[in-house]
Amino acid sequence: MVMNKKAISVVASTLLVSSVLAACGSKESAPAASAGQAASGKPTEISIMTMYYTPEPPGPDNVIVKEIEKKTNTKLKITWVSPNNYGDKINVTLASGDIPDLILLDDPFSAQVRGMVAQGAFWELTPMLKDYPNLMEYPKESWENTKQADGKTYGIPRARPTDGGGFPYLRKDWLDTLHLEIPKTTDELYTVLKAFVEKDPDGNGKNDTIGYVGFVDQNGMSYMGQLQNSFTKVNGDWKLVDGKLVNVNLLPEVKDALTWMNRAYQEKLIPEDIAVLKNTQAKDLLKANRGGGFQDTAEAAWEPTEELRKTNPKADFIPLVSLNGYSNKDSGFFGMYAIPKSVPEAKVKQLLKFMDYGATQEGYDLASFGLKDVHYTEKDGIKTPTEQAKKDIVAQQALGQIFLKYDKYLRAYRTGMPNDYLERNRKIIDEKVKISTGDPSLGLNSDTNQKVGTELRKKIQDMKTKVIMGKESLSAWDSYVAKLKTDPDMVKITEEMNAAYQKRNSAK
Repeated sequence: MVMNKKAISVVASTLLVSSVLAACGSKESAPAASAGQAASGKPTEISIMTMYYTPEPPGPDNVIVKEIEKKTNTKLKITWVSPNNYGDKINVTLASGDIPDLILLDDPFSAQVRGMVAQGAFWELTPMLKDYPNLMEYPKESWENTKQADGKTYGIPRARPTDGGGFPYLRKDWLDTLHLEIPKTTDELYTVLKAFVEKDPDGNGKNDTIGYVGFVDQNGMSYMGQLQNSFTKVNGDWKLVDGKLVNVNLLPEVKDALTWMNRAYQEKLIPEDIAVLKNTQAKDLLKANRGGGFQDTAEAAWEPTEELRKTNPKADFIPLVSLNGYSNKDSGFFGMYAIPKSVPEAKVKQLLKFMDYGATQEGYDLASFGLKDVHYTEKDGIKTPTEQAKKDIVAQQALGQIFLKYDKYLRAYRTGMPNDYLERNRKIIDEKVKISTGDPSLGLNSDTNQKVGTELRKKIQDMKTKVIMGKESLSAWDSYVAKLKTDPDMVKITEEMNAAYQKRNSAK
């Protein structure tokens, strides 16, 4: 949606080790027992569609898939989809009507999902959830922010913390080499990126580094999103101005962001192929020692760091706390698992029991880390993956995208991360909590936006991309915004969003 797009982030958010997570309590014994009791009957066949962030997805004969099936008395059929084309796959799958038992809706508030909810295409789970205590351990924000327009719950949130989500991170070792401080403003960041490009921070004598490996797509600012938000100082497309929601694209701060990005593009501080670059390609550049910065979750900064440390022990990507005094507060979820109405009610309860087991310490550890002393070793509460884990594709970035146990710091840790890196991430997240700003429009609905929002968003982004790349001038952006302010669709969407905002506030 134009106006209700959560900051991406996205990308491979993962979970905290068992030492950091809360210890298993009495609440966790019931689902484990239920799973054991179910083992006496015929296995429940469960089809799932979800994402994976590993180089390859686990196969049906994967050792952990088989272990999960054994623990839960299920037979799993998992359709793994790359995040690069998950949105397209969702659209096709939902339109086909042949929907898996559990389908990860990466955007629970897309026009397509809203329409299907209104038509009764998914199970309403609110009255059932009380029987699944481990799912109820997910934070209030995760459940509240995934409710639909009728105030009801139609999916199990893929729970995420509100802080530590996608935000810029930079090469700390390059900063140290060039005797630069960690930037706190976008002006300081620009100076840093320019130095990354022009002063040979990797010391190879070649002009081959990219300051910031961000990119946009046709639907929005994508991995340049939090840079724009550092100018608007709100996480999303709507900002409260004098008590009313205003689309950020109408504000002068967006022009300031585009001016910054256009200059960065001209000086080759950001990729020349900014409009077509993909997530995996961007990460490859980071791992190849080419990129000085990227936008991702706090823990995800460890991924390129770990790769680079194989040849450079001092390599270090550090997540930034803020820019211009802004840090993003996220929604508390990254999609939700919905159950289509074609699934019988008795099976719905089996699916909820399955996901409830995944929210236990045992289920989470099994999915994310595998078998102790086979797929990981543990010392001082830190789990370190073995070579067998890589061979068996055991990772938080795969089956850990289905089973998860919530923790405030789940964006601080990734398997194999050393303790000093983890502690630094925790402190960064603690600092973010003090200042972070969320999206005031989250979950609000506009019927007009459902009808025309996708195309309007694409038109806005097309103009932004052209301005960034110098194909349109900044004065052309001014003219575009002037027309956008009186565009009938934008005016109507703004009216409806504000009406929904007022209605939600009055209901509190």
